[in-house]
Amino acid sequence: MTAGWTGRAAIERWSQIPHDVLDEMEPAGDFDKRHLLNPVLLEMLGDVAGRRILDAGCGHGYSSRMLAARGADVTAVEPAAGLFAYALHKEQELRQGITYVEADLTQTLDFGAPFDAVVCSMVLSAIPDWRSTMRTCVRSAQLGGIIVIAINHPAFEQLRGTWREHGEYRVRRYLDEYEIAGRYAPDFHRPLSAYLNELAAPGCRLREVAEPGLNVAVASKAALAAPGIDGYVHLPNFLVISAESPAIAPGRPSSSDKGGR
Repeated sequence: MTAGWTGRAAIERWSQIPHDVLDEMEPAGDFDKRHLLNPVLLEMLGDVAGRRILDAGCGHGYSSRMLAARGADVTAVEPAAGLFAYALHKEQELRQGITYVEADLTQTLDFGAPFDAVVCSMVLSAIPDWRSTMRTCVRSAQLGGIIVIAINHPAFEQLRGTWREHGEYRVRRYLDEYEIAGRYAPDFHRPLSAYLNELAAPGCRLREVAEPGLNVAVASKAALAAPGIDGYVHLPNFLVISAESPAIAPGRPSSSDKGGR
């Protein structure tokens, strides 16, 4: 874990985001999510109609609602009480059939049948004990199921601020693990290799990696209200990874181990 932080402390900080701030992100997330992250997530998942999807760390639930609107059977897990309450309120209002579970993804959770796909969007880089959460995601996917993970790009964190100040991106530390202060709650930097190696360890197969860039026309329109946004045209703010869960569950013998039957 990152020194000085516990999972509970981070969860409590995320829980304190005011609901009026969350309202401003409706219905499809903030600017970055709408223009950079959501299109890639939806493309990697493909047609979600009728598929069971776990939204692992759903936050205030916008991505769960986005998937449910496209016909997915969504189970959404969130440990931060304030974010969970907001998501549950929206479900009571919209009645999309989303199952919300207030639980910590670092714990062993039983969802019954495994999921066709697991989405873990902007969660791992926001919590200290990210490895346990990733293991929960892998265990929750059916054999050969899809796991889609989105994080702040470890090589280009705080991109907009440094681009606004210097007209370029600057970074002094990459290989260390450290806290990045945020407006309401922290993020945590780790090198890209940490995430990829942890995903590979149980036998997940990499399908695709995306580093989305911002459309030039969109950046031009937003430039006055969001100085530094043009940095997103040249460098990626997010990293999105799609993988398949192991075809053979850990501990389960393969057909070759049974004499080819």
